[in-house]
Amino acid sequence: MNTFPHPRSFAPHPDTLDRSQLRKHLRSLRRALSFEQQQQAAEALALNLLRHPDLYRARHVAVYLPNDGEIDPRPYVDLARRRGVHFYLPVLHPIHTGRLVFSPYDDGVVLRPNRFGIPEPEFRHGLRRPVWALDAVLFPLVGFDEQGGRLGMGGGFYDRTFAFSRHRPRLAPKLIGLAHECQKVAALPIEPWDVPLHGVVTDRRCYRFSTASPAGAPTVTGS
Repeated sequence: MNTFPHPRSFAPHPDTLDRSQLRKHLRSLRRALSFEQQQQAAEALALNLLRHPDLYRARHVAVYLPNDGEIDPRPYVDLARRRGVHFYLPVLHPIHTGRLVFSPYDDGVVLRPNRFGIPEPEFRHGLRRPVWALDAVLFPLVGFDEQGGRLGMGGGFYDRTFAFSRHRPRLAPKLIGLAHECQKVAALPIEPWDVPLHGVVTDRRCYRFSTASPAGAPTVTGS
């Protein structure tokens, strides 16, 4: 029996909330999920990612360590490593404020909390993969809609890091947001700085945007 909150169960309705209020509300929804619900969601997410067409041939994939109730990609990481996939974690750039670099994520990596308290590898010039050399980037969302609109934590780190994808799309990795299905809303405003997504994957469905554009017609698969 599915016990996840339904995306229409908002009180008040999400359309009446501004971005700040909506972000707070959706974060409270995902934090309210029990440990068992989070585990079930992570396992379902892993299966959806393993079947995802944009990831099946990917060999260099950026992920994140879950925080604040975010859906957990680590079960997917454990399974995909058996296929020979190499994973990378975001690291705050110490000089270029507001940007990310990506360092290898393996069993021997030493993690230290960054200024937000999120564990990350040490910044080292020799242990980084260029963003254009990643096949895919999986990053957490606070909210999303079926048209490609998305809501993050508001820091803009991914938007700044992958802003080049607007002008050089052939060099860009597949940008895929991850979220619990209960974080879906009817519609989100698109800001000029929002880098378009190729898709969103949840514990229930895969949403693919054919043109990697908020205006692109979405393809939805899943139960």
